[in-house]
Amino acid sequence: MKERLIEIMDTTLRDGEQTSGVSFMPHEKLVIARALLHKLNVDRIEVASAHVSDGEMEAVKSITRWAKQTGRLDSVEVLGFVDGTKSVDWITEAGCRHLNLLCKGSLRHCREQLGKEPEEHIREIRQVIDYADAKGVGVNIYLEDWSNGMKDSPEYVFQVVDALRDSSIQRYMLPDTLGILNPLDLIRYVRRMVKRYPTLRFDFHAHNDYDLAISNVLAAVLSGCQGIHTCVNGLGERAGNAPLASVQAILKDQFQARTHIRESRLGEVSRLVESYSGIAIPPNQPITGENVFTQVAGVHADGDKKAGLYQNALLPERFGRKRAYALGKNSGKANILKNLEELGLCLTPEQARSVTERIIELGDKKELVTQEDLPFIVSDVLGHGTLADEHVRLLSYVVTTAYSLKPLASLRLEINGATYEESAQGNGQFDAFVRAIRHIYKEKLSRPFPWLTDYTVSIPPGGRTDAFVQTTITWNWNGKTLRTRGLDADQTEAAIKATIKMLNLIEQDFI
Repeated sequence: MKERLIEIMDTTLRDGEQTSGVSFMPHEKLVIARALLHKLNVDRIEVASAHVSDGEMEAVKSITRWAKQTGRLDSVEVLGFVDGTKSVDWITEAGCRHLNLLCKGSLRHCREQLGKEPEEHIREIRQVIDYADAKGVGVNIYLEDWSNGMKDSPEYVFQVVDALRDSSIQRYMLPDTLGILNPLDLIRYVRRMVKRYPTLRFDFHAHNDYDLAISNVLAAVLSGCQGIHTCVNGLGERAGNAPLASVQAILKDQFQARTHIRESRLGEVSRLVESYSGIAIPPNQPITGENVFTQVAGVHADGDKKAGLYQNALLPERFGRKRAYALGKNSGKANILKNLEELGLCLTPEQARSVTERIIELGDKKELVTQEDLPFIVSDVLGHGTLADEHVRLLSYVVTTAYSLKPLASLRLEINGATYEESAQGNGQFDAFVRAIRHIYKEKLSRPFPWLTDYTVSIPPGGRTDAFVQTTITWNWNGKTLRTRGLDADQTEAAIKATIKMLNLIEQDFI
C-alpha cells in the first residue's frame, strides 16, 4: 500500500471546549495552541468560534500574534457562520486568516433550523465566501449534519457542493455531527463524494456517540479523505471527538499513513490538556491512560522477558512512556523480578517468594503497590531495618491541632545517618509537617526542597470510617515529576508516608 500523508486538524480549543464543564482561559488557550503547533506539530488548529465573547477575542488575538511571529499563522482557524460580514470581520479583527464556515449539510437542518430553502442558503453562503475573498480570508466549509444529509437527503448535499465547487473553498469538511455513522455507511458516503468530486479536498470530523469515532476515522481515510479532525483526550460535544493520540496510532499502524505528529510529545500534551480542562484521562484510555502500558498478569512479564511475547506495535517509548509491570494479587514472580531488576535489587529465590506473598497479601486488601513501594516492602519483609538506599527515616513526630490555633508539627528525622529536629506551624497538619522538613533541608542542609504540585486522596469503595486512605502526591524535582503514595487509616499519616518515600527518591541525586 502506498504511503499517504494525512493532514491533522485539531479542534481541542473549539469543539473540545464544548465539553460540558470545560472553559479555557485565554492564557490557557495560548499555552495549548503553542503545544499543539510547536510540540506536536499538528498541521492546523481550530481555536474558537467567532463573536462568542470578549474572552474569545482576547484568546484568538494572543494565539495569532504568537503564530505570526513563528510563521504558523496559516495553521490557525476560527469557526464562523453564515451571517453576512459579521464572522469575517470578527476573524480579521482577531488577526486570523482562515474561516471554517458552518453551513447546513442536510435538508432537514436547512429547512427546519434556518427556515430556508436550499437556494437561499446557498446564496447566503456565496455572499460570505465572496466577502472573505475580498478580505483575504481563506475559507473551509463544514457541511453540518452531513452524515444525516447523505443518509436522508443526498441530493441536497450534492446541490450545495455543486453550487460551491467553483468557489475559493479550500476544504470541504464532512462532520458526523450526531455521531450516527458506522464504518460501512461512512465508506459508502465518502466514496460517493470522492467519486463525484475527485478534485475537491475532504476532511472528516467524527463524533463518538456510538464509540465508533476511531473506526470511522480509519474508514474515512480508506475512502479518500485527506484530512482528519481530532481533539486531545477525545474532548468534545457530548461523547466527544476522535482522540488525537488514538488517531495517530491507528493511521500509522493500521493504515501505514504518515502524519506530521511528533508521537513522543503526545503524553505530555495530553496531561497539559487534562490539567487545564479538569477532565481526567481514564486510566485505560489508549496511548495516554496511566495503565495502558502496564502488564498485570505474571505470565505477561514472563513472556516479555523471554521474547517480548506480550508486546505489540504500540511500544510505550514511541509516546514518551515506559512499560511497567504491576504489583498486586495477580503478580507472579516474573513481575516482581522485572521490577527488582529495574531497581537494581537482587534477591534470593526464597526472598523473592516472601516478597511476592506480601504483595499478594496487600493486593487482596486493594492496596495499590507501585515500584516505588517495592524497596520498602522488601525491607519490611526481610527485616533489615534499613535498605542501602533508605537514606531518610522518620524517627518520631507529633502533629497537633486546636480550635483557633494553627496546627503544629514537631519531628525528628534521620538523613544519611545524621539526626535533625525541627518544629513548624502550618495551615494544616500536613502543611506544618512539610514546613518543618523544608526548614531542615533549606536551613540546616542548605539544599533545595521539591515543590508539591498535586495531592489526591482516595478511599476504597465501600470504605468505612476505619478504611485505609491512599494519598498520592506529585512533586516537581529538578524538572522531573515524582509521584509517591502512602497508605494508612489516617490521612495525615498516609501523606507523611508518601513524603518520606519522596525524600528517599531525591536523596539518590546527592549520593
